[in-house]
Amino acid sequence: MHRYIPSTKEDRKEMLEEIGANSIDDLFKDIPNSLRLDRDLKIEDSLSELEIKNKLKKLGDKNQTIDELTCFLGAGMYDHYIPSVIGHLATRGEFLTSYTPYQAEISQGTLRVIFEYQTLISNLTGMDVSNASMYDGPTACAEAALVATDVTRKKKIIISKTVHPEVRKVVETYMKFRDIDIVEVDMKDGVTDAEKLKEIADDSTAGVIVQNPNFFGIIENLKEIEEITHKTKKAKLITYVDPISLAILKSPGEIGADIVVGEGQSLGNKLNFGGPTLGFLAVKDKLARKIPGRIVGETVDEDDNRAFVLTLQAREQHIRRFKATSNICSNQGLNALMSTIYLVTMGKQGLKEVATQSLQKAHYAFDEITKSGKFKPVFDKPFFKEFAVQSDMDVEEVNSKLLENKILGGYNLTKDYKDINNSLLFAVTEKRTKEEIDKLVSTLEVL
Repeated sequence: MHRYIPSTKEDRKEMLEEIGANSIDDLFKDIPNSLRLDRDLKIEDSLSELEIKNKLKKLGDKNQTIDELTCFLGAGMYDHYIPSVIGHLATRGEFLTSYTPYQAEISQGTLRVIFEYQTLISNLTGMDVSNASMYDGPTACAEAALVATDVTRKKKIIISKTVHPEVRKVVETYMKFRDIDIVEVDMKDGVTDAEKLKEIADDSTAGVIVQNPNFFGIIENLKEIEEITHKTKKAKLITYVDPISLAILKSPGEIGADIVVGEGQSLGNKLNFGGPTLGFLAVKDKLARKIPGRIVGETVDEDDNRAFVLTLQAREQHIRRFKATSNICSNQGLNALMSTIYLVTMGKQGLKEVATQSLQKAHYAFDEITKSGKFKPVFDKPFFKEFAVQSDMDVEEVNSKLLENKILGGYNLTKDYKDINNSLLFAVTEKRTKEEIDKLVSTLEVL
């Protein structure tokens, strides 16, 4: 096919005649004149291919990426190392030309990848069943809340204020149009206030959402939250997790979570200026028929060879559009493929090494940054790879100075937590070297 699809004046005339219109304007005759723009669009004249490529390159060159900057910014998207094998395998023709998994007889490659991905996610989270269709972490969390309300027939979701602010906003938007109440439980010293949770959790509660490690990087007391949640009749515990942390922390399944969700970007996917990414969702077996998206099962073909097919399809939008658990119809296949290759390449020991190095380096950075007293801890709680510090200086000014030294600084917590002033949330992954951390510390000290 030609890279452009042009239409000549003759083509347009023929199409208009076919539908009984005299001009392009006739196509919009049902729109009142008062609503029409009635002027030319304020856009530049057309450019040649050479001109537009040059223009876009100049615009692109204004961006600064982690190739030029040392990244200490996290808050949901993380600069982890991505083995080169991922790019080589994920771009193979077998995957790039994959067909829809609805056609099992010609989609065994796609189905096999999804099956392996779901197996890995289930093992990592300690759950029985995983799907493969979530756009990103926030939408996965929102879908999990819908599962909880559906299975319990209740209309109240409790979510901790220590959950990522963007996740809370997406969940709130989803629930608003389902007439489901969202109740935020306060935090205390950087973690979910268990006593407040006890007060608001009642028999109308469908689910409790908590993040671990939470938005501040702190390890929550999931066992206590699980006990409070499950003392409430039928309520489901939904945990939003960093998958890297599960290499060294107890899995949510071990602690008693009913649904586990999270953002899978850190599993072999690039930052991509914020997307695309993928969300994961895993549940206990009894909730399998309530979850959205695709589930791949293992079977045998007529020659008794191992084969893969979509299973429990009655939940899906291509079977029951108006009664489906969700109308999500993209399985983020390429992103899931990269996560699958990452997890298989790293293995249990490799993933544990990534988590351990992130933990140790984050604590080294925290100790060095707070040593002089110029920056002080915001919270005094165990943390994984992120931590919050506070100073007398304006956060934007601090980050601007760091940027001048080719350092991408921390997240400004005041954007979302008005009572936490002049505070930065730093993230440290296994990629950061001692020299890079020491440079961050020395730059902060001379501000």
